[in-house]
Amino acid sequence: MIQRIQTVFLFLVAVAMSLVLAFPIWHQVNPDQSQRMTLSAFSMITMDIATGDVISSESKIVIAILAILAAGLAFFSIFQYKNRTKQMFINMINSLVMVTNVGVIVWISHNANEAFNPQVNGAFVLGFWSILVGLVMNLLANRFIRKDEMLVRSVDRIR
Repeated sequence: MIQRIQTVFLFLVAVAMSLVLAFPIWHQVNPDQSQRMTLSAFSMITMDIATGDVISSESKIVIAILAILAAGLAFFSIFQYKNRTKQMFINMINSLVMVTNVGVIVWISHNANEAFNPQVNGAFVLGFWSILVGLVMNLLANRFIRKDEMLVRSVDRIR
């Protein structure tokens, strides 16, 4: 049924993955405080802090594609409530997509940090942490789906 608690968790997964698209993921400032590098779901932008001019911009669309895919899988999983096994499988695939997204972000930010300012680590911000919140919500949804499946099987066994 669509009004189960796992539906709320899956909706929160979709919201969390939408936050990845809306907010920055990683920031870094160079040693002389004159430039700032910001990673978002769509691009990596290096800006001059004093003037606000964009020095360079690189497309990082793979992060946005993975975030949109994870949000889409979460919405699709909400409407698979009649087949709990399929719903758990979709959520497992969604977890893999989100973990892949985290891996891609860490790899991109590490490489950018090495080139920009290797003495100081950059800071992960809201966009990054929302992926981890989405991952936890996805795991909670799977737990409650599995709980429902075990309840249905126990009732069938009693009959």
